[in-house]
Amino acid sequence: MTYFGFLLRFLVVPILIFLAVTYRDHKKNKQITGFRNGGAVWVAIGIHILLAVIYTTPWDNYLVATGVWYYNPDLVTRVLIGYVPIEEYTFFILETILSGLWWWFLVRQLSLTPTSPSAILRDCRCFPGIARQGRCARRSQSPGERGGFTPNKLLVYLSTCILIFLWLFFTYLFFFGETHWTYLSITLFWAFPPIFVQLLFGADILWTYRKLVVPAILFPATYLSLIDMIALKGTTWAISHLQTTGVLFFGILPLEEVLFFFLTNALITFGITLLLANVSQERFAEMKIQVRGWITSCRLQSKGAVMTSPPTRDLQHDDADC
Repeated sequence: MTYFGFLLRFLVVPILIFLAVTYRDHKKNKQITGFRNGGAVWVAIGIHILLAVIYTTPWDNYLVATGVWYYNPDLVTRVLIGYVPIEEYTFFILETILSGLWWWFLVRQLSLTPTSPSAILRDCRCFPGIARQGRCARRSQSPGERGGFTPNKLLVYLSTCILIFLWLFFTYLFFFGETHWTYLSITLFWAFPPIFVQLLFGADILWTYRKLVVPAILFPATYLSLIDMIALKGTTWAISHLQTTGVLFFGILPLEEVLFFFLTNALITFGITLLLANVSQERFAEMKIQVRGWITSCRLQSKGAVMTSPPTRDLQHDDADC
């Protein structure tokens, strides 16, 4: 099976099905709660397509250049960008679209707790400049007043710290470990940094919407892992036995491939969820207010320093006259 034939059968067809379902739901005016809908979803998917191509290209080229995986030259077009055939770049795009449409389908089916517009505490007590401008009139709210969402900084920091520790461990394996750790370690070395950012911004938001996030990752990752076995059996591509751990599912599917699909779908799901959740919009607004507060405080301190500083130049001039 050619690589383009694989993409047509197993990615383009499901995408067309989800597009038809999306169009049907749009005609029925089916709404979603807790998230922006419509054109905002397409914008989010488009952003993730761009990020997928930009961020994955160096990593993928490294894997092909070092022989971690390789393609059957008779089953690809041999149109290369770097070391990678054009079909692989097409796969980045199609996987992102498929996972994004699956997320959109799920969010329309699930009954998720809506978040009130005033979900996030805007506490300007640390920024007197903004408080004096009257920009901050929110008081501390109870979880019930926040529409079911409770910010959890402990979860944010703990999950991020655990992931950083794992990243450091696998980074060490990538640079200093044995050859069979190569595919596993470079995959985690590559995938974890953007997840740091996602967790640091909204691990508590993702946890709140875990009923959406878990199936949004689980089903496409499992599907892509299963169809990967078809490509491996058909020799569309192959994985180096020397640079993998040797852990195989069904005797053919490397652990690293499964992990890759779960990580990429986690990146897509986390990103789209955080971009479109209403509570995320308020967190963005809160961060913007904090940044403005810092800027205002710095300006006030600078003005105060200028006003209290001695007129050194005038004094020197007077001394010279004397």
